[in-house]
Amino acid sequence: MSNRRTLYGPDTPEGRRLRSMYPGGRANATAKRYVKVWNVFLRLGLLDRRWIVLEVAGRTTGRPVRVPLGMARHEGRWYLVSMLGECNWTKNVRAADGDAWILRRRRYPVHLVEVPPDERGPILRDYLEHVPGGRPHVGLPLDASDDELAEAAVRHPMFLVGPRSGRSYT
Repeated sequence: MSNRRTLYGPDTPEGRRLRSMYPGGRANATAKRYVKVWNVFLRLGLLDRRWIVLEVAGRTTGRPVRVPLGMARHEGRWYLVSMLGECNWTKNVRAADGDAWILRRRRYPVHLVEVPPDERGPILRDYLEHVPGGRPHVGLPLDASDDELAEAAVRHPMFLVGPRSGRSYT
């Protein structure tokens, strides 16, 4: 197994460090600084297409909230996966009835459709393979069984990325 595949495992020092930046599922000061930096890099499109900034209206303020995310690609479709489980961006997406924007060089209007829990396992496997920073938060190794994936997937909301109007990211 290569170093890339094991670097961010749930029981590695790097994995524990990443988890420590989100006590109680909320970003600490260090994580917030990283978010600001990642937002710049991802909006400029400096990494591959899987890495984006999600912009969605805040459910209480209505102000735009921007979150850097890595997407899973499964059977030719893109999915957003919440590495922290139920969190603010997932609640905001639901409050906005799935309407959001992907920021990556341009602003793409998208419509996000929540994936039912019983369909999430294979998507979670792709996510763990290609989004290493999410691994410690999900808490599964890359060789997790289908049953382990299905059990964990219930705790991690996922959204299918689809077109809304105009130019689509999909």
